[in-house]
Parts: sequence; C-alpha cells; structure tokens
Amino acid sequence: MANASTANILEFQNVTKRFAGVTALNDVSFSIRRGEIHGLCGENGAGKSTLMKILSGVYPAGTYEGHVLYDGHELKLEHSSIRQAADEGIAIVYQELTLVPSMTVGENIFLGKEPVERGVINWDKLYADTKQLLERYKLDIVPQKLVGSLGVGKMQMTEIAKAISGNAQVLILDEPTSALTESEVEKLMEILETLKAHGVTCIYITHKLEELFRITDRITILRDGKVITSQPTADLNRELLVSHMVGREMKERFPEGHHATDRVVLDVSDLHAKDPETNREIVKGVTFQLHAGEILGIAGLMGSGRTELVATIFGEYGKITSGSIKLNGEPIELKSSREAVAHGIGLVPEDRKTHGLVLIQSILKNISLANLPQFSSLFAIDKDAELKRSLQYAKSLAIKAPHLNVPVDSLSGGNQQKVVISKWLMSQPKVLILDDPTRGIDVGAKYEIYKLMRELAAQGMAIIMISSELEEVLGMSDRIMVMSGGRSAGIMPAEGATQEKIMALATGTTLSQPSALLNEA
Repeated sequence: MANASTANILEFQNVTKRFAGVTALNDVSFSIRRGEIHGLCGENGAGKSTLMKILSGVYPAGTYEGHVLYDGHELKLEHSSIRQAADEGIAIVYQELTLVPSMTVGENIFLGKEPVERGVINWDKLYADTKQLLERYKLDIVPQKLVGSLGVGKMQMTEIAKAISGNAQVLILDEPTSALTESEVEKLMEILETLKAHGVTCIYITHKLEELFRITDRITILRDGKVITSQPTADLNRELLVSHMVGREMKERFPEGHHATDRVVLDVSDLHAKDPETNREIVKGVTFQLHAGEILGIAGLMGSGRTELVATIFGEYGKITSGSIKLNGEPIELKSSREAVAHGIGLVPEDRKTHGLVLIQSILKNISLANLPQFSSLFAIDKDAELKRSLQYAKSLAIKAPHLNVPVDSLSGGNQQKVVISKWLMSQPKVLILDDPTRGIDVGAKYEIYKLMRELAAQGMAIIMISSELEEVLGMSDRIMVMSGGRSAGIMPAEGATQEKIMALATGTTLSQPSALLNEA
C-alpha cells in the first residue's frame, strides 16, 4: 500500500550507470510526486530508457551506483527482477506491445497470474475480474475478444490494463502514442486522467512535445545522462524545453531550401494493386509524378493506403493489377525489392526494427547489407572496401557509436534510423522513399534528418516522405499528396497548404473552394 504521508513516491539519488566505459547515467537526482503525471524527455541516448530499466528491474541493484527510494524505502530489485518490480507496484508499457494475439483480452491481462481453484483456472472469475478492471478505468474493450482482432488503440488499452492489473502504483509509458490515430490519442489522454484520479502515478516518455504540455504536471529533462532540469510543466514552454534537450537554441524547426526541378524521375499512372493474401484492392488508381530535387510529402489518416502505396512501388507488398510505373521515362516492372534496388529505388521503412535492420548485427553489416555487390567478387567480400565505404556514410550522418562493430540494437532510435538511411544512401538511389522517418526520434535527431533530406534534394535526388505529423509534412514538402481509402484525394503545393486543408481531403470533407487547393499535375 502507498504511504500517504510521503509526498514523493519516487526519489532518484545520485544514480550512475556505466556500460563498458560509457556513462549512460551520470549522478542523476530528482523526485516524482505521488499521483502526478511526470514527463521524462530528452534526446535519444539521453539516458531515459536506462533509468526506466533500473526502475523496472531490468538492471537490478548492484549494477548501478546511487539509490532509488520508492514509497519511503530503498528499492533493491534482485537479478532478473522485472516480476519483483511488478509485485512492488511498478509496471511498464513498452513502445512495442507484448501481447499474445491468439489469446483473448482477459487471458492476456491475467497471463501468468490466472485465478486458480483446485488446480484449474476459474475462467468465470478471470473474465469477471477483467470486466471489473476495464470498467474501473473506463477502458472500452470486450474481455472475451481476441487481441489479434483489435485495432492498435485497443491493444494499447489492453497493455495498460495488463500493467495495472496487479494494483500498480507507478505506471511507466514509453512512447505510448507512436502508432495511435488522433482519436486514439484522445482516448489515451482520458485514460491517463482516470488513472491519475485513482491515485496511479504515471511516468510519461515521449518525443511529442505537445503531449507533454497537454498531459503532464511536471517534466524532467535529461541530456547526456544528466538531469538538466526538473520543474512544473507550467513553468516551461516549447522553446525552453527544446533548448534544454539539445543544449542549444533551435531557431527553426525545418531547414529552408527548395530544389525541385521540372525533370520527372518517377511517373506513376493509374496504379491499382491488391493484397496478395486477401485479394483486397489496396491501391485504387493512384497517379502522381515525382521530380528531381523534389520532396513529395504523402499525408493521410491511418489506413489511408500511404504505406501500401510506397511498399507496392518498392515491389514488396501489393500485386499490381493495372497502371504503370516509369523511372526516368522508361517503364519498369517491380516484383521484388531486389528489382527496385537494381532500378535505383530505396525505401526506409516505417518499422525500422522489423523491416529495416538486423538488430543482432553490427552497424557495419547493416549499412553494407543491401550493397554487398559493391564489395564482393565471386568468392569473397573486400573487407577493407566494405569498412571504408560504411565508415564514410556513418561519419556523414554522424552516427554516435564508438566503432562500427557495435550491435545496432545497442543504439538509440535516432542512430538506428541513421543506420537505415546510410544503407540506402550507399546504394545511391534515384528515388528515396522515407516512411515516417522521424517516428520515435528526438527533436535534435529529427533536425539532422531534415537537413540531410534537404542536402540530398539539392543534389538532385527525388524523395517521397510519408509522415503522420502534419507539421512535418507542411515544413518539409515541396508538394503534398493526400491519400484516402487507397486513392489520391488530391495534390497541392506545400506553399499555402494548411493542416485544415490536408485533413479536409483526408476525411472527404467538402471544401468551399476545392479547385483552388488541388494540383493534380
């Protein structure tokens, strides 16, 4: 039970954590008050995840210096003590959900702690307890539903319910809205307010600054493993928060410069494609042109067909049933990613960990993976050439790592994304497709990727950028194509475009002067 007389439920006192000579946390001290929503932010690699792994038992007592006080006593979690942390009332919801799709909501919530009577699971009690838990926190989910049949938003709710089912006093949420729609984000905010009303303390980790200002009571900012400040959210503003995070004032969010030419590099005409597994049409007559030096932004709601379109162009998803794709005026047929790469098309995927990287491999191997023909003869790989070329791109993108033999899964999200981009830049593509390139990346790393995109466009590369952030689409695009229901709802110049105009096209809302907004050329 919580100690009501203790104002702070958590206190970090001089916490230091080192890995092979690298100091991930350096004398970290701050407190979290009981019943508050506490924002934790900082650039990738600032130490947020390391600190939360100490708190949730991934790094047990003895592997770090300093003290963690929880509910008035020192928290000393033992080896492999994630379950012990949960027993103490500390739960964490990771960015990648950990549910079993083939099991029901109730089975997932009580997995490993099912109510048992006489050696048999009491299913009536399990589902009754699930229903009571969901109702208490106003989570609109059916306990008997298979998790695999739920949308991402309800999966997130189920993950939260699972975390708090053991009467959690502290709930850690790591990038909880990275895959949610706007309406699902709204629902999550309501859930957090309900949890707060029930006395649950939430630690909220996100790179979306607007969410920090909307939901948190206090914010702690980490930079290079140190606490820069910890203060009430009301005393901060966006500019101050960003300057604390990156250690410098950022006068602009998006670098200037537009380099689009009249030369058409990619010409997609009336493209139709079906999902090869379900035979459902996923791309429904999309037409657009992409010019040398242009950044074409693609916007649309989740399920609009944005990712399906670019994956089809890359030869890796849809089965093209009609229409054409021309590259530099020549018709091409793409039946695999290998053919797309051979033609000079690269794709930085939406899910870098699943589709962009081999996490157990080194930075070097990941960068060179799609480019081995550049270094290999019939019988061997030229190791020196592989290292030299990979190092060139690692340096140009400022990948932060002691050397290229470091495993990719040890890097921050921003640096992982730079590895994926390096891989495709080495292939020297004519067309580079970036699907949500800054998802889960801090504001400083975002700006570096924006600068790189501008530099590539200045060199004549044609770029397609999908983004779920409308500010990013408006700030980085030369033109914007809005997708809706597998179709192009319209193409407009970025100059003069607004979030309202984009959302009107994405949702099929009638505009007063639609002809003034669209440019289907």
